[in-house]
Amino acid sequence: MKNLSFILGLLFIASSYAQQTPTDYLSADFHKGRRDAFRAEMPANSVAVLFANPVRNRANDVDYIYHQDPDFHYLTGYNEPHAVLLLFSEPQTAADGKVFNELIYVQQRNERAEQWNGRRLGVAGTQTKLGFEMAFNGIDFAALELNFKAFDKVMFYNFQNDYRDGRDPADLFDLIKSFKEKVGYPSNFNPTKQRMYSLIKATPIENAANVAQTLGRYTRMDPSLTEDPLLQQFLEAAKQKDNPQIVDQAKQAVSIALTNNNLDVESLGQIMSSLRETKLPEEMNLLRKAVEISAVGQLEVMKAMHPGMSETEVQGVHEYVYKKYGAEYEGYPSIVGGGNNGCILHYIENNKPSLGNELVLMDLGAEYHGYTADVTRTIPANGVFSPEQKAIYEIVYKAQEAGIAASVVGAPFSAPGTAAAQIVAQGLLDLGIIKEASEARTYFPHGTSHYLGLDVHDKGTYGPFKAQTVITVEPGIYIPEGSDCDPKWWGIAVRIEDDILITDQGPELLSYMAPRTVAEIEAAMKLPSPLDAFSLPSLD
Repeated sequence: MKNLSFILGLLFIASSYAQQTPTDYLSADFHKGRRDAFRAEMPANSVAVLFANPVRNRANDVDYIYHQDPDFHYLTGYNEPHAVLLLFSEPQTAADGKVFNELIYVQQRNERAEQWNGRRLGVAGTQTKLGFEMAFNGIDFAALELNFKAFDKVMFYNFQNDYRDGRDPADLFDLIKSFKEKVGYPSNFNPTKQRMYSLIKATPIENAANVAQTLGRYTRMDPSLTEDPLLQQFLEAAKQKDNPQIVDQAKQAVSIALTNNNLDVESLGQIMSSLRETKLPEEMNLLRKAVEISAVGQLEVMKAMHPGMSETEVQGVHEYVYKKYGAEYEGYPSIVGGGNNGCILHYIENNKPSLGNELVLMDLGAEYHGYTADVTRTIPANGVFSPEQKAIYEIVYKAQEAGIAASVVGAPFSAPGTAAAQIVAQGLLDLGIIKEASEARTYFPHGTSHYLGLDVHDKGTYGPFKAQTVITVEPGIYIPEGSDCDPKWWGIAVRIEDDILITDQGPELLSYMAPRTVAEIEAAMKLPSPLDAFSLPSLD
């Protein structure tokens, strides 16, 4: 008995230890509230169908670490693969009389699979931990008796065909296959054509010429649209400006075609973009932590940096800091570009063995419980900016200050970029690097801002700024070797990127913990680092 008690005690301790997890995840109530908010925006008599992300194969029998689709996570909190969520605009009644407005189908519990690949929530866990009343095993989705034709709209994201058919009869491949059969998904379904049909139907006759121009652009991208008789009929009708009756006939033909097809690949994205654009307090708690972790990473690298470091080593220090704080992933592939490598905007090789006296552009962000930061600093590997490096850096810093100041409620999304671009152009003119302001785009080729949240380039409407929106402000100047300017500028690349919360009181700098000015950076690089005494044996 004594031995049995001892064994049971060990099992209890082991079980308790295995189940320890962070306590600051988004709550089931948060996700339920997001489903309710989504439902409030749904068109009448509609159903939305969302699928979990596919499993991505790395090589042979090794997969990449699984990452849930951000929309699926936002609405459910479920972070396993092979699942499908259905949301209904109005309550539905099951055959047994039970009323429901949502269904979720998840991975079935499997003792052997869980021994190899980790625990699954299963139906019971999805009900108790995530708050779903109507949760089922994925294998049951094929037997779902739901007349999708009875809905005015069946909203979903069109499929990218990037999922594999595994041995599990209820994997993502089979869930999507069942869905396509249930909704009558055409084998030649063209989402662009559906988008054009919807645009034609919604546009007044007097604006037909504008729609024709839009259709022309899409046709150049997708020549197969030229084979569609209804689109061609509308294009021909739009040319006859004095005969609105012909345009109306073309619109009616398109409307009839839409009536015969209730598949909608547009509305789901529009609703999700509207919901995710502004952040709730619970989201901001996680996003602030992701940003602060990333900013501390920048500071620690400044303290540890020396000319003999490699790009890979710099990346490793950043990512160690992320893990030290409990961040699960990087929000995107880390960018560490020394010298001319910094002129490649999405440089991710990070394999330069020694940084010397060059500038080092470091664009990295921690992902914490799904929310990702995006912070960039550019620092001199030897701790001191050269006159040329400093001159370019000061232009970018001034441009960023103007961009941040322009990030206010009600301003157009383009406001930070417009403000920053003007200063970059003038600065390059003053240095003689360009001769005309229009040439600045050569050295500042990207946008200045994007939304930030569950995605590093998060969803949003790109309309006027709203309070509780998080964006980046990231001007840059990149002068590759061989540029049409004095060679003393060659190989200088500077980007300064900060994460900004737009509030009714003005912009709030979230990434303030990462030094930003020339003086702050040079001072930080003189500070001692915990890594100064870290030494590994030489491996020849």
